[in-house]
Amino acid sequence: MSGIRVGIVGLGAIGRKLAQALTQGIDGLELSCVTVGGRDKAQAWLSEQGIDCPIVAMQDLPAHCDIAVECAPAAVVGELCTTMLGAGKKVMILSAGAILPRPELAELARARGGQIIIPTGALLGLDAVSAAAEGEIRSVRMITRKPPRGLAGAPYLVENAISVEGLSEKLLVFKGSAGEAAKGFPANVNVAAALSLAGIGPDATTIEIWADPGVTRNCHRIEVDADSASFSLEIENIPSENPKTGRITALSALAALRKLGAPLRVGT
Repeated sequence: MSGIRVGIVGLGAIGRKLAQALTQGIDGLELSCVTVGGRDKAQAWLSEQGIDCPIVAMQDLPAHCDIAVECAPAAVVGELCTTMLGAGKKVMILSAGAILPRPELAELARARGGQIIIPTGALLGLDAVSAAAEGEIRSVRMITRKPPRGLAGAPYLVENAISVEGLSEKLLVFKGSAGEAAKGFPANVNVAAALSLAGIGPDATTIEIWADPGVTRNCHRIEVDADSASFSLEIENIPSENPKTGRITALSALAALRKLGAPLRVGT
């Protein structure tokens, strides 16, 4: 089969990991382009890595790739999805929280034959949640604990004058719906958005967010009660170079990309 052309939007910690992996070779996939905010810095890194692919503008992505992977700040999601989905192409979105307030994007994908893919990311168990959602899910609860520096600067903390500096014990900084959390912590709880989309929606999914100086990893626990099963799952993710993001996020995107053209696909 011919290779699926992959474009990467953003060359931060995740985007660079994907670019390196695709350049090293993944069957059925090829890195065809990148889109970035800082062209000179990106070109210098690509040249240093020996990666030969063009840097293209957002509006030119559909001509260069079959799927674009968002590895950038959530602010680009609207433009990226409109551009790619409008052309009947696929997008892989890591900033899942940015999808919640934009139901029109799924409608655009349906109308034009495109697709929005949200990988598992830093949370396990989404297959089980998706399966349970085919029946009746009574409740979904998530508890997130992060090192304080991984939450610093979140809009919700700034707006509510909540400081996470110098904590000596864990502090509950948010309790509410996944939808509210996605707005207040756009760089921190995309896992909650993905969980809500897999299950009972952002309003019915609840989340607690703790700033915990006693942890060095991003810790997530989900508790699900459904008519088919009741289960709880926990994961501790090692942060990447960006403390807001776990290393497993980039690996999850790679795993999802491999599935696009895999002769054997495991998982829902």
